[in-house]
Amino acid sequence: MHIVIFGANGVTGRLLTRRALDAGHSAVAVTRRPGEFPITDPRLTIAAADVRLAGLAGIVAGADAVLSTLGVPFTRRPVDTYSVGTRNVVNAMRQSGANRLVVVSSTGAHPAPGRRGAPLALRLFEPIIARTIGKTVYDDIVRMEALVRDSDLAWTIVRPSGLFDLPEVTNYLAGEVEPVGAFTARIDLADYLVKLAQDGAASRKTVVVSTTERTPTVWEMIRREAFKGEAPHNVSA
Repeated sequence: MHIVIFGANGVTGRLLTRRALDAGHSAVAVTRRPGEFPITDPRLTIAAADVRLAGLAGIVAGADAVLSTLGVPFTRRPVDTYSVGTRNVVNAMRQSGANRLVVVSSTGAHPAPGRRGAPLALRLFEPIIARTIGKTVYDDIVRMEALVRDSDLAWTIVRPSGLFDLPEVTNYLAGEVEPVGAFTARIDLADYLVKLAQDGAASRKTVVVSTTERTPTVWEMIRREAFKGEAPHNVSA
């Protein structure tokens, strides 16, 4: 397959690019800072582009699947990167004839009390984030999901939970499952995205991906993300 990846220069985006190449696919890594992209491969093209600007049709032309791991840190300022960027990607796909779109969203934009493995502290803390420091990010994620659903593309929306790092893929849970877990390893998310690129059965569905092994405690997650300047449920790629 030929896969185009937006948000490729983030943590998840880099893992996704490497995972796609290791699976035998060719890939286009789209980033605003191509000189900082660390992966090289004969099957990899690095494209300089800003999703906030139009004119992406040439990049997605010929793609068997377009994967988006766009993300921004929590902020109290207005956020529109998800909705504006995804709208430009959708329009480019319509213009070029590309059809398969997989976008990363977040369970944090849709907090629920009955999440598998979620400690009490997280269930209490998550709605507060969604109403305060995460509100502008999550509001834009909701707008992004709506415009993806309204498109005529073969889309899949993927909602990971609190993102953290592991060195290898685990036996994660994924699909239309409830309740969802509290955490998602980025490597598991990347692995699932590559699988979804090839899975037409998930077309026009919203799915989740949850890691159940070697997960952090909620306090470990908060401390770790605080030192990185990000919030626990930031879906930044």
